[in-house]
Amino acid sequence: MSASTPQEITQLLRAWNDGDEAALQQLTPLVHQELRRLAHRYLAHERGSHSLQTSALVNEAYLRLVDAQQVNWQNRAHFFGVSARLMRQILVDFARTRDSHKRGGEVSIVGLEDTPHQGLDIARTRSAELVALDDALNLLSTLNPRHSQIVELRFFGGLTETEIAEVLHVSERTVRSDWRVARAWLQRELSRV
Repeated sequence: MSASTPQEITQLLRAWNDGDEAALQQLTPLVHQELRRLAHRYLAHERGSHSLQTSALVNEAYLRLVDAQQVNWQNRAHFFGVSARLMRQILVDFARTRDSHKRGGEVSIVGLEDTPHQGLDIARTRSAELVALDDALNLLSTLNPRHSQIVELRFFGGLTETEIAEVLHVSERTVRSDWRVARAWLQRELSRV
């Protein structure tokens, strides 16, 4: 299989959006590796004994994506942003369910340092930290939805500033500025945990 371009993926997403089931069949192998990379990134931050595997997370996200009839796919970046949001929701739901069965455990602070390839570094994240981060992002989305979206797309989706700007229809400068503000707000919020 040859490498696909973002434009090819965007065209297939739009065709699928218009009801072309053949487009979905063509799209699936093109996005599968990227979905696995996203899932692996999420699960790499979970504890080693996490019972949810990369393939299971990809499969669950894929099923939810296929059922997402109401989404009007804009482009490749939008697709992977939605995919990242779904994976986050799946993991948070999994963590909340697991934690409701066994209360307690220690909560440690999530670090929010920039790294070359990730917007945030949440090494050794446990389910309680993931839930705390999710709660903070949900609160941030009520205060400033765009800031929350930028964090989600950058950290969870792995999108570049250019891709985020395209998805949100803002400038890259706005993305950089909003990222700094959102990161500082999240650091302050998570330090209270």
